[in-house]
Amino acid sequence: MAWDLSGRVDLVARSLLGATLRHGPVAVRLVEVEAYGGLADPASHAARGRTPRNLVMFGPPGHLYCYFSYGMHWNANVVCGPDGTASGVLLRAGRVVDGIEVARARRGSSTDRDLARGPGRLGQALAITGALKGTYLLDGGPLRLTPPEHPPDRIASGPRVGVALEADRPWRFWIDGDRHVSAYRRSPRAPALDAPIVR
Repeated sequence: MAWDLSGRVDLVARSLLGATLRHGPVAVRLVEVEAYGGLADPASHAARGRTPRNLVMFGPPGHLYCYFSYGMHWNANVVCGPDGTASGVLLRAGRVVDGIEVARARRGSSTDRDLARGPGRLGQALAITGALKGTYLLDGGPLRLTPPEHPPDRIASGPRVGVALEADRPWRFWIDGDRHVSAYRRSPRAPALDAPIVR
């Protein structure tokens, strides 16, 4: 049966935990993801509508949306939700399960735990670049995403990392207790945790 990524972004994000993303010789099992709700989510790259940068987000689900972050590394996202909604799931962290020697060479002096622990490291371990933007991930090509054989027993959720808007939306999901999950870092531009909610 085909893997359906056209559902609600937070539910799709949870379903990605335990999935495997492979690019050539390196495969990473996903242990942490973060959902972004497209036009309805002010923290999403698509919140202000279509641009040349985010156009792939508006396409059908199952494609790769990637972007260059802080002028240093590529972050990988899976486009999901109904066609046109521009929802996406940021792949935040994983465990290298194949091609570890290649991933080590790409990551330099990183420990094995840190090879794909964080979105930039994950992108580097998998050699994600802008040339891959728009790649369809579900057709068995060299860059492919496969569903988890066994969904994780315990999934935790919490606020999103590094965003100023909607920082407290609990759309960061991770496999509870997994040592490859990244550390939580709140954006200094986000409201204080004890700040009143303004509607």
